[in-house]
Amino acid sequence: MHNLIGREIPDYIDGYGKTVPFSGVFAARPQMRRYAPPVKAVRPGESKLVKNLEEVFTRIPVRDGMTLSFHHHFRNGDEVVNDVLATAARLGIKGLNVALSAIFPVHAPIVDHLRTGVVRSLDTNYVSGPVARAVSGGLCASPVVLRTHGGRARAIECGQLKIDVAFIAAPAADDYGNVNGTSGPAACGSLGYAFPDTEYADTVVAVTGHLVEYPLAPISISQARVDYVVVADRAGDPKGIVSGTTRITEDPVQLRIAETAAKVIQAAGMIEDGFSFQTGAGGASLAAAYFVGRMMEQTSVTGSFILGGITGHMVEMLDRGLFRKIFDVQGFDLEAVRSLATNPNHVEIGSGFYANPFNAGCAVNRLDCVILGATEIDTDFNVNVVTGSDGIIMGGSGGHSDTAAGAKLTIIVANLVRGEWPIIRDRVMTVTTPGETVDVLVTDQGVAVNPRRAGLLRVLRAAGLPLCDIDELKMRAERLAGGSRVAIPGNKIVAIVEYRDGTLIDVVWQG
Repeated sequence: MHNLIGREIPDYIDGYGKTVPFSGVFAARPQMRRYAPPVKAVRPGESKLVKNLEEVFTRIPVRDGMTLSFHHHFRNGDEVVNDVLATAARLGIKGLNVALSAIFPVHAPIVDHLRTGVVRSLDTNYVSGPVARAVSGGLCASPVVLRTHGGRARAIECGQLKIDVAFIAAPAADDYGNVNGTSGPAACGSLGYAFPDTEYADTVVAVTGHLVEYPLAPISISQARVDYVVVADRAGDPKGIVSGTTRITEDPVQLRIAETAAKVIQAAGMIEDGFSFQTGAGGASLAAAYFVGRMMEQTSVTGSFILGGITGHMVEMLDRGLFRKIFDVQGFDLEAVRSLATNPNHVEIGSGFYANPFNAGCAVNRLDCVILGATEIDTDFNVNVVTGSDGIIMGGSGGHSDTAAGAKLTIIVANLVRGEWPIIRDRVMTVTTPGETVDVLVTDQGVAVNPRRAGLLRVLRAAGLPLCDIDELKMRAERLAGGSRVAIPGNKIVAIVEYRDGTLIDVVWQG
């Protein structure tokens, strides 16, 4: 069968089950109740401290086929995932489902665990590095489930993703299970992606390298939901939080794209008191925030809030009084960590608060503007951030689809050619974010406005921006790239791309 945007979706997928095709951004309505974890009781004098992971595995006990969850706030500095899975391998445990909110190159040992059967399946919002290449090559016995950040929170809360044991990489903890991400030598900032796991998992284990005297303060994750505390050498290396995708670009072409994106925001009338804003993690997206901040200063505008993964540049905008609040679900550098620990206007939030479409109101619904990247975009403005044009997995939605759905103005920024591939296609390799939620594409060769946004098109034309029809930009891209190439996918589904509401927007075929 085909979903609303014409992607072929099998009605049943082995290892996943019966599918529900995507039928529109807000078409799916919740018809379920929240999942309830088991009720626990700890008596006075009982200790939650255990000496090592092996003892935790025995006490729970961890068995074949369980779902173990992890968060990615240490990004490429994470150490808990590899330690836990190494423990499972030593104990002879097989068939685990690993629900890790994002997978980075540091998680390369997962490839061997897939080969040996310790890990059977993966559930994640983003995957890169050796694991992404292995998944694209068909190593997993069942397709990887790729969710959005809000979609993962929804799936956990509604019982679609049932977690047996949640392992929390805890920068600081006390012996009764209170945890935060802003204390200790391995402070990583917000722990927001772990919040749903700790609220809904059957068992919660905090793994910390910094045990403090009770009570820890401030508290991000409460003792009321933590069953065991394990002291390790450390939970992770905070230096791994920073990557090339979380730094402002210095490339002059991308800086020009970023400045044009800021002019689009200004022309659309967004730069006014109460403005709310988010950027993606790409260098051009972050650079656009710099130009937006400069415009706000020039017009004495004070914004309402900055949202999402937070960088030092966004902290600087808060400190300069350009915005009143930061809502922080993840720190992208150590300046963001410092600010969360010291500034009461820098607020830690969970991923459900951030972007779950099935609650009484998530923060993305209050966004005025979001600036996002793309690996591809098609002439219907559907965006791909899961695979490259060659079909190989290289990322995932994260908050891409969530913020595009919630924001009043969604801008995609990208160079017209990526490597040897034109970025604009008749049909993207993999749809991540549907075109109905995308307003403007800003490239180094011009700006294209979604034909659904006729009013916006008139406003931007009146502002003198370099507008082009997207088909015209596509032809320019093909000329620059020396033609259009199409990768031929294999015949095995290696990943399932869920939209934020749990419907299927696309599948990824073996590369």
